[in-house]
Amino acid sequence: MAGADDRTEKATPKRRSEAREKGQAARSPDLNSAGVLGAGLIAVALTGPTMLKAAAAAMTQIFAEIARPHNVVSGAGLHGLMMLVENTLLNTVAPIAGLCLAAGIVLNVVQVGLRFSPKGLQPKFGAINPINGFKNLFSPRSLFNLGKDLVKIAIVGGLVAMALIPDITHLGASVGTTPVALGLLMQSGVKSIALRAVAAYLLIGVVDLVWQRRQFEKSIKMTKQEVKEEGKQRDLPPEIKRALRRRQFQQARARMMAAVPRADVVVTNPTHYAVALEYDGEHAAPIVVAKGKDHVAAQIRRIAQEHDIPLVPDPPLARELYRTVEIDQMIPAELYAAVAQVLAFVYRMAARKRVGV
Repeated sequence: MAGADDRTEKATPKRRSEAREKGQAARSPDLNSAGVLGAGLIAVALTGPTMLKAAAAAMTQIFAEIARPHNVVSGAGLHGLMMLVENTLLNTVAPIAGLCLAAGIVLNVVQVGLRFSPKGLQPKFGAINPINGFKNLFSPRSLFNLGKDLVKIAIVGGLVAMALIPDITHLGASVGTTPVALGLLMQSGVKSIALRAVAAYLLIGVVDLVWQRRQFEKSIKMTKQEVKEEGKQRDLPPEIKRALRRRQFQQARARMMAAVPRADVVVTNPTHYAVALEYDGEHAAPIVVAKGKDHVAAQIRRIAQEHDIPLVPDPPLARELYRTVEIDQMIPAELYAAVAQVLAFVYRMAARKRVGV
């Protein structure tokens, strides 16, 4: 297969459709958060007076019931209070929650379209491995995301501070004002802060969406040969297409099996999965030269044993490598630590054999 440097052509509609079926799409969680936050503010602005009136009426009724303890301690009295609180919460919170939910759904549809991808919902068992989870905390991608989050916090916090600091003197001068006047003053300040925060978060979300789309387009690029082959297959009868696919599959498997002898280690499940890794020192990370499951995995293990290539059982790592890394691709950064431990073990065993220990 071609390397990343050979993928210079834009993805064809077929490649894009295949990516969508796998649940791959450019989406910015920050843009969703900004939209949900803005929708929440709009909902509060629209329903605020109604919420205050409903809450005030509920509190008045609750205090009136408390003033009659003989009614409250009865089963009917407690049930009535619980129903009052439940209805009040439902009438005041439901509109806000509903608008926020609708905003989140609409923004997701706008970003990735309306299409259900069952493959994107398949469980990733490697994600629940506590060892891999701990290692991912210190992976380059996690550190990058941490830096991005810190920048977002700094931007939003700075804009909020710019709105809050000038009002500190006003709040100090408002000592002794009536509750209503103080509430109106705080309402104006909170509104200004919230609008600045939403604007900043929305800008961050748009920038993040542009970056996510660029990364996605880069990840689905194709080689010139792949585009040419896809164009040829579109004009062929279905029978010939199936025959070509079988032949290509057989040739790809034969090439893959021929690459197993040059592997440094084969990570196994130990029976269901097998992934052969090669690390030549020229690339930044080990490369998957062969992978398979069930009978293909058995064939990989057999070839490895014939050429004295170490078999290392590591079920979580074998499943994750099989699921996430294609043939002739380097392993992702989040698996560096796990694979490094496997290679270190193999090198230690090889060194012991050489000295006769």
